[in-house]
Amino acid sequence: MRDISISVHFVQATLKHAVAQGLDPARLLRDNRISPRLLKEENARISIERYADLQVSIMLAMQDESMGYASRRMPPGCWAMMCHAVIGAEFLGQALSRYCRFWQLFEFDFQLLLEDETDTARVQLLTAGDDGASDSFMCEMGLFQTHRFASWLVQEHLPMLRVQFSFPPSAEAQDYRRMFLANPVEFEQDVTQIVMSRSLLDKPVLQNEASLRHFLRHPVLMMLTQDYASNSWTLRVRQIIRRKLLDMPELNDVAAALDVHPQTLRRRLSSEGTTFKELKNQVRRDTALHFLGKQGLSIEEIAHRAGFSESSAFIRAFKGWTGVTPYSYRKGL
Repeated sequence: MRDISISVHFVQATLKHAVAQGLDPARLLRDNRISPRLLKEENARISIERYADLQVSIMLAMQDESMGYASRRMPPGCWAMMCHAVIGAEFLGQALSRYCRFWQLFEFDFQLLLEDETDTARVQLLTAGDDGASDSFMCEMGLFQTHRFASWLVQEHLPMLRVQFSFPPSAEAQDYRRMFLANPVEFEQDVTQIVMSRSLLDKPVLQNEASLRHFLRHPVLMMLTQDYASNSWTLRVRQIIRRKLLDMPELNDVAAALDVHPQTLRRRLSSEGTTFKELKNQVRRDTALHFLGKQGLSIEEIAHRAGFSESSAFIRAFKGWTGVTPYSYRKGL
């Protein structure tokens, strides 16, 4: 699932504290083959691989895995040590308890708290700010990492009842849908938390020390791209479109492959906040961004791989997606 993209909003957020640490954001971007020009385009996007590599570069350059968002530096290695503390857990509830307890050991201005209730379980992210909204990116990443790491532990995209933030959104709704795998995301709530069924805590942890070594080679990229069987209709439709880009399917074809009526599929996608047309455009766009980061492929070949029969149509669509032509985008890499 690496042919996906992310808004430059999140790129800007990762760079927020770089200048204060004496770093050159433009240099960091170029070193990771991201054109600084893209940050000036409100609707621009980059491939998920470039974004993951940028995050790691910033962490190493700052010697801070929080990228300046925590009240004190989080030295490289903190995440790995947390993983080693958690990996021996037998069930997800025990793993999440250790996960939260690990971060509670440090005097950061945020804490994670696991609440185990009768029918639901929740992981709350508590901040020292007045309203918890002073660093919304930190809160977004905190819940994102909790959800994706828990999913990795049990090798399943865990369904959330609710993902709640105490502040308004700072990116487009589709970005939050993608970030939290089509689970319902709510803003301006009383608390920042993920809420799940209590039964999920009983799921066995399926990872071990050997699989953890593989995970820790690039945990940022692993969490951004991990792909498991999912009940999300959005993800299932995206997977079918991705496999058939060279012979782009229509809604009726995808509905038949999923054994549902086309109208039923429309309704289910709508309930997840998207449409079939939007998903086709997203898969084409993300595929194009993925291959533009590869060497040796012509624009014509990339257009073909992204499901376009003519390069001119691809160039027009790409400029609409990112604000620049594919030639300009590649030149900036």
